[in-house]
Amino acid sequence: MNFIKKSWSKLVLLSYAFFIPIISFAQNEQISPNNPCTAGKICNPIKTDTINDLIKTLLEGVLKVGIPIVALAIIYCGFLFVSAQGNTEKLTEAKKSLTYTLIGAAILLGSWAIAQLISNTVLAL
Repeated sequence: MNFIKKSWSKLVLLSYAFFIPIISFAQNEQISPNNPCTAGKICNPIKTDTINDLIKTLLEGVLKVGIPIVALAIIYCGFLFVSAQGNTEKLTEAKKSLTYTLIGAAILLGSWAIAQLISNTVLAL
């Protein structure tokens, strides 16, 4: 009981920190006959109708995640070069890391370019 008296303010603050976001981010869904997603049914979260749109949506998602990762990897490779301080073994490891990072970036951007090329070609037919 003594513990509760001493930590009462912390307990109240913790409960507010937990419950306020739940209440404020709650959404009021209105059930309508035209929208089957609000009637408790499973719906498509991607909302695409064709394979072309699905591939485009997936590649855009991969690019949104992949490009910042590539940027961080290049920064890390720069850190490896700086921390090598002339050590031959560490320099070769840093060069190898940079090479693999650039290959990954080329694959990432190349997949997007190839998908755009195929999409434009199919739509032109």
